[in-house]
Amino acid sequence: MNKPGRGTIKLNGAHLGSLHVFLVAARYLSFARAADELCLSASAVSHRINRLERELALKLFNRMPRKVSLTEDGERLFAVMQRSMDEINEAVQERAHGEIAGQLTLYVRPSVAQCWLVPRLARFTSRYPDIQLDIRVGNESIDYRTRKIDLVLCYSDGHHPGLASIHLMGERIAPVCSAHYAESHGLTGELKQLGRCTALHDVAAWDNAAFDAEWQLWASATGKDVDLPRRFLTFDRSDLCTLAALNHVGIAIGREQLVRERIDKGELVLPFGGFRDTSNYGYYLVHPHHDGMPKRLQVLIDWLVKEACAEQ
Repeated sequence: MNKPGRGTIKLNGAHLGSLHVFLVAARYLSFARAADELCLSASAVSHRINRLERELALKLFNRMPRKVSLTEDGERLFAVMQRSMDEINEAVQERAHGEIAGQLTLYVRPSVAQCWLVPRLARFTSRYPDIQLDIRVGNESIDYRTRKIDLVLCYSDGHHPGLASIHLMGERIAPVCSAHYAESHGLTGELKQLGRCTALHDVAAWDNAAFDAEWQLWASATGKDVDLPRRFLTFDRSDLCTLAALNHVGIAIGREQLVRERIDKGELVLPFGGFRDTSNYGYYLVHPHHDGMPKRLQVLIDWLVKEACAEQ
């Protein structure tokens, strides 16, 4: 009988337990955070990793003061285990008789969720009743190693290194305010009056955006020398900027996809004319690369694209 060679391990309950500890620690790149999730002490996590490394005859982590990183062997093992867990999850989720079913977690910027996505969800749930959507909203960058997010719908320039990025729909922007605010500040057609206004900034327009990024984007698109307001209020959601504009607080950058209905109803006005193109900025669907795309994820992407095309 051949003896196991270097890097070969006979799996039993203890070994599988150590591999699970490794998987969690590799996701967080932290023994302490892994310990919290696993309800173990940090020393117990370290002990199990050390034992696994001895059994595999592989060094999996580089230990440094206050942090750890994966070695080349650790990265390779982590990638294999992640793929295996995805395949197991896919096998559990898919129904034997071929129905498209299971859970999907969709992470969305709050303004896009409220103003565009949520009003359309009834059409998706009626068509795919066996898919359980878990909608999460927020502004932070997603670390796919530590969070189980299947798909992100974000406002960006489409540059997402190492991830699949699908252009969903474009966006145009323009300053918007209430008719009362435009009249009281003499804004209609008078761009020079803008500097006397209160600007409403979405400081989380996209990842690592400057606090006035959208205003600067619009000013550049006008091709004119624009004096932006020095007085401002900041929010971390575009829809809150819009709500403040509706209540005469100031003037906001409106995204056409999110404010068109307000303008059509006369609740907001465009004091300086129509919307401006924003170059590559728009809405993108972002997800990790898959060797085989899960069916439920593909139908969600297809549905979102169809909804967006209906808007064009």
